[in-house]
Amino acid sequence: MVFLWPSLLWLLLILPLLVLLYLWLLRRRKVQALAYPGLALVRQALGSRAQWRRHLPPLLFLLGLAALLLAAARPLAVLKLPSEQQTIILAMDVSGSMRATDVEPDRLTAAQNAAKAFIKELPRHVRVGVVAFAGTAQLAQLPTQSHDDLLKAIDSFQLQRGTATGNGIMMSLATLFPDAGIDIAALGGRQAMRVLPMDQVTRPEPEQKTFTPVAPGSYRSAAIIMLTDGQRTTGVDPLEAAQWAADRGVRVYTVGVGTPEGTVIEFEGWSMRVRLDEETLKQVAKVTKAEYFHAATAQDLLKVYETLHSRLTLEKRETEVSSLLALAGALFIILAATLSLWWYGRVL
Repeated sequence: MVFLWPSLLWLLLILPLLVLLYLWLLRRRKVQALAYPGLALVRQALGSRAQWRRHLPPLLFLLGLAALLLAAARPLAVLKLPSEQQTIILAMDVSGSMRATDVEPDRLTAAQNAAKAFIKELPRHVRVGVVAFAGTAQLAQLPTQSHDDLLKAIDSFQLQRGTATGNGIMMSLATLFPDAGIDIAALGGRQAMRVLPMDQVTRPEPEQKTFTPVAPGSYRSAAIIMLTDGQRTTGVDPLEAAQWAADRGVRVYTVGVGTPEGTVIEFEGWSMRVRLDEETLKQVAKVTKAEYFHAATAQDLLKVYETLHSRLTLEKRETEVSSLLALAGALFIILAATLSLWWYGRVL
């Protein structure tokens, strides 16, 4: 435990002095009892029960005083508290490889079911947005607190060709920072993030604000969860997109579905082998100070989302606990005074 005002801990020396004072008072009373043999006989008749009752209120008082003195030094403790993250973007792969059945009943359905279960468990104050990506990335649902809208967006996924994992990250960033002017086309991708209305096409571009990178993982208001089962085949380099997220402090948690050796899928007369690019997903998570998770089965996928739920709704933070110690100290002192009044008709 760390203290903001450690110099005040010297006040704890009051406690042994009070203990010595209490022992002196007990000795003094014992001497007085010897001077009055009848009083000693009465105390002996009361038995051991009266003895522990006699010491309990002073002990509670000392504990309460110790808690108050510790509170005065302003202690810090690492506690699990509700996360400050208010927005989560689910970036989900809807490429053709998601029809593979190595994850029952198929990868896409398993991913949809796990994502929906994740959303249902989130606190109502958390806003969630949904991005679907294949050869391009699309915003399927703006960040919202409406679970019904989110579930409908996830159920409406349509499989497409191509896998643009970098575009999925960039679209998620553009959703979190709509005024940042993030443009996939400028990075060599196949689509622009924003399409200007016709009446604004000829207008000059607004002056760009100077962007100053922040520490990776330092943005506590939002996070991205990207789920994919394949390798990037088009669009923005996912590591370049990850650096964009890192420069803005946004964590990108990556979830890999399937196996690194891959599987063969067949569709409309053509077949292809799809492999999970774990190394890239691990690098994306590492660069953004997040975590990578692997899910080889539908049950694994559910467990991954359960873990992410705890990661994103609860977090360990160093927090001042002075108020808790002060409350505990006050309760101990009140209890000591109450017992003393109840048993002896006096306060301590």
